[in-house]
Order: sequence, then structure tokens, then C-alpha cells
Amino acid sequence: MFSKQLLENEDHHPRVLMQVFQKHHGALGGIDEAIAVLKLGAGRRDVDGGWTPGWEELGVHALHEGDAIEPWETVLTIEGDYALFAHLETVYLGTLARRSLVMRNVREVVDAAGDKEILFFPARHDHWLVQTGDGWSAHVAGAIGVSTDAQASWWGGRGVGTVPHGLIAAYDGDTARAATAFADRFHEQMNVTVLVDFDNDSVRTALEVADALGSRLWGVRLDTSESLVDRSLWEELGDFTPTGVNLRLVEKVRGALDDAGHGHVRIVASGGFDASRIRAFEEAGAAVDVYGVGSSLIRGSNDFTADVVLVEGHPCAKVGRRHRPNPRLERVA
Repeated sequence: MFSKQLLENEDHHPRVLMQVFQKHHGALGGIDEAIAVLKLGAGRRDVDGGWTPGWEELGVHALHEGDAIEPWETVLTIEGDYALFAHLETVYLGTLARRSLVMRNVREVVDAAGDKEILFFPARHDHWLVQTGDGWSAHVAGAIGVSTDAQASWWGGRGVGTVPHGLIAAYDGDTARAATAFADRFHEQMNVTVLVDFDNDSVRTALEVADALGSRLWGVRLDTSESLVDRSLWEELGDFTPTGVNLRLVEKVRGALDDAGHGHVRIVASGGFDASRIRAFEEAGAAVDVYGVGSSLIRGSNDFTADVVLVEGHPCAKVGRRHRPNPRLERVA
């Protein structure tokens, strides 16, 4: 803001080319938001204290939401009077950084899962205000579902419902009873998925829920803590890592459901999954239908940088930076 105030007060209006890039292989998120920031925020203060919009005076070129991007590749250029948009740099760079981080992370787990579905479950791990845009980025990157209506709001979708541990506790720890009450009210509105680890006996609980709900049950969600061994595995310790959601637990739940005539019930695996763990499960042929992934999808960084590289059409950039034209960019305005 200080730069803008100085330029306007000095009546100094250099025409610049601002160039935006980042340093990772990834996917571009937040570019539509960044352009909206420029459309709404570019402009000048009038001598009488009013505001004249400046978007129409800018030349903006950009890649598209969800495009694969390379390190150092130019993803956005803004050309025009620097005083019109100098104050917006922090806003559009932060938008690109957050959304691209989510999009890159989701794209990695989607690729690792192959034809299996990914559910985007990090809402409880971050501030609620980020849900709308994060959900959109996850959707563009290939996540098949999100956990809240806020995350689905930008494309008119709805959150995916799971019968949670809190609701099960509210029904005295009876998972089948809680699931039945939930399905009675919501099964026509959503795919009903039930957590089955409340008693740390996922095979027994999955069967009880499947028997109680029948065709109304879409899936059971395995979410055993990494510090616990499911009761169904207590007699099988020795040749595999027994804690948490593991391949043998998935196999036992799948076999029990199939043997009881509940082959339609999907298995959702969650709890500490990231791209590498999903890849390991898939390479082992895990009988998982859907992966629920949470905190790993909002971890890491994907920072963007903006540099003035041309002033009045002539090269003028900080040492180490230069104009990098990108033929993939398309004109926005």
C-alpha cells in the first residue's frame, strides 16, 4: 500500500510488466481468485477521494486453473501502470500459494490412488475460513468428495456425510444404533458412510452396521488409531505391522462383509494417509474403494514470487531474475 501511495503522490506512473512464478512441479490453483483480486482491486484514488477502477487499463495473461506447472514457469503477467496494482501483490500471491499447495497435494494422492476415489478431509485441521477455496482446489485436482458443504459450495455440491465418533458416543457407544438413526434421516440425501472403529473391533462393528442398514449403507470407514491394534488382529501378530489401518485389517473387513452378503458396502480407509502410503496400499492390491485424506493435503509450501521484469518495455529486474515469456499464457484482459 505504501508503494501505491508514494507512486500516486509523486504522480509517477511507470508502465511495468509484473511476472509471477513458483519453484515446484505442481498444479496451478487460485488463478481465478487472483484475477478476481485484480479486477476488483486495481485502480486509482481521485483527487476528491473517490476511486476509479483500473482493470480495463491492465494487460493480464495467465494459465488456467488446474494447469500443470513447472518450476520457474511464468503463470501470470500483469502489464500496466504500476500504481494501479502495486498494493495487490501480497493478496494475489497468497491466494496462489494456498490454493496451489492444496491442488498439488491432492493431485499427488489422486495419481497415487489410480482409479480409486479420494475424499478431501482436512477441514478440521485448519481455520474454517479456508474451506471454500480449498474445497474448490481439491475438486479441480480430482478429489471426488469433500467433508463440508462450505468446501463444496463453489460448484453447488454437498459435503460427504460420515457417522462420526461423537454421534456414536451420543448413542451410548452403539455404532449400529447411531448409524440407523442417521440413515433414517439422511440416507436419501447422501451416501451414508459409518466409522466402525469406536470399539476397536472393526470387523464386528462393520457387520453390525451392514446388517442394520442393509442397502442404505454406502460404506464403512476404517480409521483405527496408529497407536492401537484392532481386536480382529490380536491373534495374528507377527509378520506385519498391526497398528492403525493396515492391509490385513482391510482384508479381514472386506472378507467378512462379502461372506455376510454385503458386497455392495465400500471400504473407506483413512487416518494418516498421504501419497506414498496410498501408493504402497495400491501396489499391494488393497481392497480399499476410497481413501479419505486429511492433514497431509494442507501441509508443505508452494510459494509464489512476483517480479517487475520490464519497465517501459525495457529489461529492469533484480539480479537473478529475468523476463521469461511463456507461450502457454492466454490473455485475460
